[in-house]
Amino acid sequence: MGDRISTPKDMKRSIFRGIRTALLNSGSATKVELSEQLGISFPTISKFVGVMEKAGEVAAVGLDDSSGGRRARRYAYNPDYRLGITMFLEKKETPYAICNALGEVKESGSCSGVLQEGIDTLTKQLESLMELHPGIRAISFGVPGAVKDGRIIHIPGYEKFQDFDLKGFFQAKFRLPVAVENDMNAAVLGYCERMRVSNSESLVYLCFGQNGPGAGLWLNGSVVRGSTSFSGEVSFVPLYDGGNFQQAISNEEGAAVMMDNSSAIDAVSRLIASYAAMVNPKAVIFCRDEVSEELLDAIASRSAAYVPKEHLPVLAASDWREDYLNGLRTLGMNLILDDHED
Repeated sequence: MGDRISTPKDMKRSIFRGIRTALLNSGSATKVELSEQLGISFPTISKFVGVMEKAGEVAAVGLDDSSGGRRARRYAYNPDYRLGITMFLEKKETPYAICNALGEVKESGSCSGVLQEGIDTLTKQLESLMELHPGIRAISFGVPGAVKDGRIIHIPGYEKFQDFDLKGFFQAKFRLPVAVENDMNAAVLGYCERMRVSNSESLVYLCFGQNGPGAGLWLNGSVVRGSTSFSGEVSFVPLYDGGNFQQAISNEEGAAVMMDNSSAIDAVSRLIASYAAMVNPKAVIFCRDEVSEELLDAIASRSAAYVPKEHLPVLAASDWREDYLNGLRTLGMNLILDDHED
């Protein structure tokens, strides 16, 4: 940023984040307003805002009316100063979106699938996008597998990414903050952000998916990942003697998901009954393109055979891709707000 501020690193990051958040939420503010809102001294706020203004991160947008003294200068945040790129890795394609600090999508598109190609292809895709958009300051990835601390620990069928530290690799490569999240965890986060689900509510997001079934769990205001980040890998749930959830909803070859038969409906109903008995979620959200109203009615009816109806969750459907993108965008915006070039 040019000027250096002699403040401990964590405190510095906290102050920058506070100023960014306050300006993005309010639209504009004076230094006095920022000082009062953040509980930080006026000289400190002045110093930090000065650094941000010099870098082009904030801009003066006019003077307040005078109350007798000197007119206070009003500042606004430049949401395009830092951009974040979200990418979700799928078998056939890699959709991406480049967003600013307000979450506005500046560009979206799709690259070729990389899960079977490997990390080199993904690196080249990112390099070309970052060359076109030098304002990119954060990267958030979504993957169809279990993720622990940025490392992909379980991704069946895609050996090139198994046990690969995606976060560590790209943080070292580009010197930028990186987030890596399981696709269903990102989707449940995105849904709850979009629908403003309260911290006291719990819900499950369930998809059958091209890469096998998965679930995301929202509980007490946050995504549940579990002790080994394996939460939501519902394909392993042993619903029947000799058969798990994945086997129960797949065809005889074990490939395509079949939801148009009573055995699959029973399997989903048992899974919902299990969640109801253990977590008691308010709702279970399905992927809109995987269910119909008739199917949801059939699942609700069958679930009542296992758990008293009054304790069952509401069944609803949502746009999975939109929720997935929104979850990754939320993760990316958090990285943007925290980032600071010293």
